[in-house]
Amino acid sequence: MTQESQLMRLGLFDARVPRYTSYPTAPHFSASVDHELFTSWISQIPEGSSISLYMHVPFCRRLCWFCACRTQGTTSDDPVIAYAQTLKAEIMLLRKHLPRGVTLSRLHWGGGTPTMLPPDQMRMLADTVFETVPLGEGAEFSVEIDPNEIDAPRLDALAAAGMNRSSIGVQDFDEEIQKTIGREQSYELTKRVADMIRDRGVMSLNADILYGLPYQTTARIADSVQKLLTLSPDRVALYGYAHVPWMSRRQQMIPSDTMPTPEERLRLFETATQLFEWDGYRAIGIDHFARPDDGMAIAQAAGRLRRNFQGYTDDTAPVLIGLGASSISRFPQGYAQNTSGTSDHTKAIRAGVFSTHRGHVFTHEDTLRARLIEALMCDFRISKAEILRQFAIGPDRLETMLTRAAEAFPGMVTLDDEAFSIPPHGRPLTRMIARAFDAYDQSKAKHSAAI
Repeated sequence: MTQESQLMRLGLFDARVPRYTSYPTAPHFSASVDHELFTSWISQIPEGSSISLYMHVPFCRRLCWFCACRTQGTTSDDPVIAYAQTLKAEIMLLRKHLPRGVTLSRLHWGGGTPTMLPPDQMRMLADTVFETVPLGEGAEFSVEIDPNEIDAPRLDALAAAGMNRSSIGVQDFDEEIQKTIGREQSYELTKRVADMIRDRGVMSLNADILYGLPYQTTARIADSVQKLLTLSPDRVALYGYAHVPWMSRRQQMIPSDTMPTPEERLRLFETATQLFEWDGYRAIGIDHFARPDDGMAIAQAAGRLRRNFQGYTDDTAPVLIGLGASSISRFPQGYAQNTSGTSDHTKAIRAGVFSTHRGHVFTHEDTLRARLIEALMCDFRISKAEILRQFAIGPDRLETMLTRAAEAFPGMVTLDDEAFSIPPHGRPLTRMIARAFDAYDQSKAKHSAAI
């Protein structure tokens, strides 16, 4: 039996499963977390500790058809500037409740298109953040950059503010594919922006590329990956395009009959993976790649790789606070999410309260299963000794959980006295195997394809 037929037999090409950037996943959040609980969690952060911040800018100059993110289009800067003032007020509100001496481990600006912010608004927001939470030693300030929506003054502002890592969305360089997904962005433009970034001393560059796009073939993705490699990114995220036109209305612009089959998606992923590894990149988890000297590769080798709402990270701060509409925060106590609508978010901030409208309070069982899933997603391995040391679980119960998962995927996992592991040939099934440790009902959630 071939590997592909084994994967088919186990349901890889039909399954829809969570990406497990959180556990429990966002569809299981509830109104049990409000702004009062969120505020109390902030006040309980230990003085002098390190946290991370994520700032969401949900605006785009144009809406790419492939994107399912919470964004809104605008041709005017006015709503963006007004939103920036709301973010400033939100940061000032955070300052009121944040304990003394807290520093930043990571600051990430995402969207949407954060580079839509005018230079003066970029400087204002960065100053407000750092007056509230200064960067700690070795901290990282990263920004998602749209090559179609950036220029020298905005890059100058970001570099002067301390940006030391940037992320460029590529998706694919093929012109037909770009037109079909509503994201036209030439290789020449992308290279020019990458050079502009590095010319300003920002030497750490991330890039995102997609597989599973309409009209994509192994030859086309190979060409796009090879072009991307000429930019020498430090990290690459190779995400599977999630075609969910029933959830994202703009994806209805993309003809569904142009999509590759699940089997073809696997071959596209494998083709891109081979090219990255041949060029010296190390595979990180299920869909990232990094140069051996990058912090993410170092973290993986040291067993410090983690997973959060941005994907894989080498950040080990126990608290991530999300700023802006729809942002999600993570605390040791649970998750908290801001309201999605910019008007509702602004209304709450103007009233002097956070816009938290849902979330989840962790139980002991949640933290146990979250670590089991994260260990698989990051390391493809669950260490029995680690779990028994960190959690109040008996060895018999842990063995039962691991045995049931192993029996569900015969030949694709290994279970011995030390660990439960996923060998290379079973790793396309990682999200499905992780689901075996998920105690929540997944039947009503509309997740993305497993491959």
